[in-house]
Amino acid sequence: MQRVDWGHGNFGAEAAARAYFHTSAARLTRSQAARLAAVLPDPDKWNAAVPGPHVSERAGVLLGQAAMVTRDGLDSCIR
Repeated sequence: MQRVDWGHGNFGAEAAARAYFHTSAARLTRSQAARLAAVLPDPDKWNAAVPGPHVSERAGVLLGQAAMVTRDGLDSCIR
């Protein structure tokens, strides 16, 4: 299994959730999870905890796409 490098020595979603949001990955809000995804592939350049315009915009796009998957019943194809 490979783990994603979320920068600053944080490997994996659990480490990133704890480092950026001081919570477990299981307790992330949708917004926090989207911001973690939005900083990839360059988490050393962008900040999930204090997002700038790029991260905020990208997180919004990701949230919209996730809502569309749920709305259209497409989530069953990824379970």
